[in-house]
Amino acid sequence: MIADPAPDATHPPAQPDDASCDRLAGDWHIWQLRRGHRFSADDMLTAWLAADVAPDARDLLDLGAGIGSVGLMTLWRMASEARLLMVEAQEVSHHLAHRTVATNGLGERVTLRLGDLRDPDVVPEAGRFDLVTGSPPYIPLGKGVVSPVAQRAACRMELRGSIVDYARTAARAMHPDGWFVACFASVDPRGDEAFAAAGLHLHVRQEIVFRAGQAPMITLFAGRHVAGPLERREPLLIRDPEGQWTDAYLDVRERMGTVVYRTPRRSDT
Repeated sequence: MIADPAPDATHPPAQPDDASCDRLAGDWHIWQLRRGHRFSADDMLTAWLAADVAPDARDLLDLGAGIGSVGLMTLWRMASEARLLMVEAQEVSHHLAHRTVATNGLGERVTLRLGDLRDPDVVPEAGRFDLVTGSPPYIPLGKGVVSPVAQRAACRMELRGSIVDYARTAARAMHPDGWFVACFASVDPRGDEAFAAAGLHLHVRQEIVFRAGQAPMITLFAGRHVAGPLERREPLLIRDPEGQWTDAYLDVRERMGTVVYRTPRRSDT
């Protein structure tokens, strides 16, 4: 069993020099490598759906937490008594998450755990969490080029398992009435299959279209142990044919604590 290392602002873990501190949500900021993995729309959208389906969650788990973006953005939407456990296997990302937690004064609300989410000794909790989130890598080994930057490689390539492993661990760790929310590549059927294989029933499925006229790139999934009707939401369009962010996407960004500047549409002038 790997012990939970407590965030320590006085003696933080060693940090890479090439890191920036950027706005994450509201007045919360995140440390991330300038030339490494950086948080993305995938992360924000996963957190948005998680907060949407389980707004009253108080016990949160983020699997494969990386630098902490999904878990922390979800936590930002929750009540002040909500608590978050973040599990991450990469030391560099884990250490950056430590730094982020200390910078935002979240040491009382966030626990960081270094280890592989597939290991039951790393995530021994069973039937506990109201809400589990994950943004797993979705490129199988042999299907793409592995980045020479180790941190990026592990975030994109399935070096430590796939969505199948995320769903399996989530199903075990979830409260019987809890939720598991994840995103995955739209063209890959393993997203739907992973939930079913873990004994979870899909309740929400929403595709994300990055630009008008393109096929969906990612799909958001929300599942539970209990059966229920599947809500197939209308695809969320991020950019219109002119390349501008849509009002629907700007609404999501606002709800997730991002400062939004709306420019007049051609049809509005």
